[in-house]
Amino acid sequence: MSEKYDLPKAYEFAEVETRWYDHWMEQKTFAATMEEGRDSFSIVIPPPNVTGVLHIGHALNCTLQDLLIRYHRMKGDNTVWIPGTDHAGIATQNVVERQLASEGKTRHDLGRDKFIERVWDWREEKGGTIINQLKRMGASCDWDRERFTMDEGLSKAVREVFVRLFDEGLIYKGDYIVNWCPRCHTALADDEVEHDPTEGKLYHLRYPYADGSGEVIVATTRPETMLGDTAVAVHPEDERYTGLEKIGIRLPLTDRVIPVVLDHHVQREFGTGALKVTPAHDRDDYEIGLRHDLERIKIMDDHGVMNENAGKYKGLDRFACRRQIVSDLKEQGFLEKIEDYQHAVGKCYRCATVVEPTTSKQWFVSVRPLADKAVAAVRDERIKIYPNTWYNTFYSWMDNIRDWCISRQIWWGHRIPAWTCEECGKLIVATRAPDVCSKCGSSNLTQETDVLDTWFSSALWPFSTLGWPDDTRELETFYPTSVLITSFDILFFWVARMMMMGLHLLDEVPFHDVYLHALVRDKHGKKMSKSTGNVIDPLKMIDQFGTDAFRFTLTAFAAQGREIKMDEERVEGYRRFINKLWNAARFAQMHIKDSDPAIVEVAGDPSSLALPHQWILSRINATVQEVRAALDGYNFNDVASSIYQFTWHEFCDWYLEWIKGDLYGDDEQARNNAKGVLLCVLENILIMLHPITPFVTEEIWSQLPGERSTIMLEKFPKENSQWHNENADQAMELLMGVISAIRTIRSEADVHPTAKIQASILCADADKEALIHKFSAAICSMTRTEELHIMPSGTVPDDAGHVLVEDLEVFVPLKGLIDVEGELEKLAREHKKIDKELIRVIGKLRNQKFLDNAPEAVILKEKAKQKELETRLAKNAESKARLRKLQ
Repeated sequence: MSEKYDLPKAYEFAEVETRWYDHWMEQKTFAATMEEGRDSFSIVIPPPNVTGVLHIGHALNCTLQDLLIRYHRMKGDNTVWIPGTDHAGIATQNVVERQLASEGKTRHDLGRDKFIERVWDWREEKGGTIINQLKRMGASCDWDRERFTMDEGLSKAVREVFVRLFDEGLIYKGDYIVNWCPRCHTALADDEVEHDPTEGKLYHLRYPYADGSGEVIVATTRPETMLGDTAVAVHPEDERYTGLEKIGIRLPLTDRVIPVVLDHHVQREFGTGALKVTPAHDRDDYEIGLRHDLERIKIMDDHGVMNENAGKYKGLDRFACRRQIVSDLKEQGFLEKIEDYQHAVGKCYRCATVVEPTTSKQWFVSVRPLADKAVAAVRDERIKIYPNTWYNTFYSWMDNIRDWCISRQIWWGHRIPAWTCEECGKLIVATRAPDVCSKCGSSNLTQETDVLDTWFSSALWPFSTLGWPDDTRELETFYPTSVLITSFDILFFWVARMMMMGLHLLDEVPFHDVYLHALVRDKHGKKMSKSTGNVIDPLKMIDQFGTDAFRFTLTAFAAQGREIKMDEERVEGYRRFINKLWNAARFAQMHIKDSDPAIVEVAGDPSSLALPHQWILSRINATVQEVRAALDGYNFNDVASSIYQFTWHEFCDWYLEWIKGDLYGDDEQARNNAKGVLLCVLENILIMLHPITPFVTEEIWSQLPGERSTIMLEKFPKENSQWHNENADQAMELLMGVISAIRTIRSEADVHPTAKIQASILCADADKEALIHKFSAAICSMTRTEELHIMPSGTVPDDAGHVLVEDLEVFVPLKGLIDVEGELEKLAREHKKIDKELIRVIGKLRNQKFLDNAPEAVILKEKAKQKELETRLAKNAESKARLRKLQ
């Protein structure tokens, strides 16, 4: 892409990220490949709402998908990652309606067609925001294939599916109890209702017998619904109410007498065992009403306002009506008592308005036949779910699934392709608008005004984005898709429905694997929200630390489970890892030039190379195996951990130190060997890291010696059995253990870094002794040791620091190396300072006023500080004890 240059001291990520992403886009490096004889790997992006902006969940999802796509692209598979956005019916309509409200208008002022034009205009202007933000995350989607759930192709698929299911008797229209949002004026599916624990009231009401001979107590959280009661239900075996079905109940505040029905649904042990039945405003009551042929009386309109069936309460908002009803019941002696009561209140997932169960004519999908196919596919492992803890939840939900209400009373969305003849009443369902009625020939046809639930079109996403219902090459190559990566909270909103639709319409699973990633919370495990101020903004993380550091952090945290505790400090930590890699590359670039023709090739047997080279090749071979296994098993955190451990600790901390003698020495063959292995290992690190950190790896790769194209198309490393070398691993472990032991003794004794020391090793094993002798110069150089003595036996002096390494004992005489009295005085001053601060912190944590009023994050910070100070005190005491032995 550009001419070679010396890597600067600092990695300027902002400029690098913009430059490389533009280059990848220009070169169409992300484009799908469909070559014969290759394996295929495909992902369809969970389409974010067109109204959305990038949040931490999107960032995690995007990173994990991109990681897999880049990995499989480098494996040589045919790959495609299809991007797109969801039209988000209710959410998008709400955005545009708020825009109109600021202009003093409503959608009704514009009319349906003009309003829909306005929404399309908004989408063209604002709808690309989240796509551009995904690009900042480094997403390597095939952007030429970007889809929208209301584009022409997907709209065609939606109509085709609706008509097929209707013709098969799996879509029907009927009266049913639905979740109704009075704010959005639409029905909601069960999984679009969020149930939050709410402090409310439980009202105990007196319902008198119709003959005046007694009364029954019923309890409700919604006393206003009593106006729609059409029965009281009791268990048929409840002896308290024997014969009551012959008497009936006089409904308070009305002149109606309602029946008593006997129903096994009633729990005798709960409360008084009597249940008020409101079939038009409660799901369970609706079912009781069907069993007993009860009248359904709707007492509210679509705005949550009481209607004519509410009598004198007509025109009151439902909550105002509740207050008035309670007042009237109390005044007339029908209120037994009111109790505080916590219960789960259903709210609209979009606007948080309390949902009102009500009866309404809606369109439904009969899902049982579809659900059975999905369950069978999961049970016989045609679809696997990761992590496997979700299987039981999936089966439980599918076993209890209800028919899916797919109609929404809004304007933005896929309008239901159904027309009613105004002359003869025939219902016509078709993929194209009919000109005349097929029964009577009339052209007076009216289309259904409702639109389809947004999740209906989303359920078709894996195959509609590949061209279905047409028979396309993309569909043949990439369906079923390989894996779906999404958050567990939409397992039933979306994932299960894609399974049902794919299996029913194509007789094939939509994806082989489902990976459900955890929800991202703050570092204390709390849900992120603007109100608590703990939201981590991905774009701010990118601006501050760079995309690569942010992506690496997300990968490192992505253990299979339900919760990710995100900490900004960890992003900063992985920024240091990126810098470490950059500095290692600068070191390599200093020593390896394009003009070096003699550097050794190490693709084959490395047995002729020096021990450190054999060891690093063995270790990177093991790392390649770990990384491949982790990627194939969706253990993303293990991918990050393996690469991090190898790159930072084994390559940078150890190998680069070992080979400095060869790189700076006079032995040309040793120098060329070091250069060859250094380049080989660095290349392998960059390729393995590329799926996680695409930008820095591409930049470094482009500046290494030789002619190079994009790293994105390099072959991902495979296991090389010739590099596996257990003997080299064991030998280097021993040598590194000895070096670490001497460094530990120096550090713990506070020996000055420039001070020369003498070290001794008690070693009875002749082979180990020979190995240490062979590398004694390197050991001395890396530990600032003047003399190294190796003895088969002996005793450790009292004034020496010592550490065990396997069956060896390493010791360093410390007398004369340390100003014991001066160090003890310094430790005493430090002890006093720590102790003073610890007393202050403990006092704070014992102050009840502080504990009652301080934010939890502040309290946790003080507790962490206490633990840190106690640890420092303990180390201070240990240091003093060691020094006193030298007095």
